[in-house]
Amino acid sequence: MSEGLTFRWMTMDDIDAVMSVEEQSFSSPWKRVAFENELTINEFAKYLLLEWEGEIVGYCGMWLIVDEAHITNVAILPNYRGKKLGEALMRQIMMIATASGAKSMTLEVRVSNLIAQSLYRKLGFHNGGIRKQYYSDNQEDALVMWVNLK
Repeated sequence: MSEGLTFRWMTMDDIDAVMSVEEQSFSSPWKRVAFENELTINEFAKYLLLEWEGEIVGYCGMWLIVDEAHITNVAILPNYRGKKLGEALMRQIMMIATASGAKSMTLEVRVSNLIAQSLYRKLGFHNGGIRKQYYSDNQEDALVMWVNLK
């Protein structure tokens, strides 16, 4: 599958496709305006797209602030999950963060999302704490995870 895989930065023209991934991936998806603001207002935001044979099948958002990278969201279309695409996307964003001077990376993940937690641990992330009632759709706690990049 890696033969047809490409990565590129998200542009305003990609928002419709990213919204489709977002809506199929999350019970409380971001609104279109959130992505528009990330691309036009937030100077720290970068959004990496994962394409397979020219179709956007996933994306990862990152805020890069001084020497720390924070993953805002990461998603793969349901039909493409289980093919190690999320791992490829995370490895790519981690490499970019490191090359950009980040020394560490953090993210939040639902305490119930054991599949994502397993991937993050495979990539070297470790538990850093709990954010109580972090998710607005069901007040689920978030597990904060960290990794040292250098």
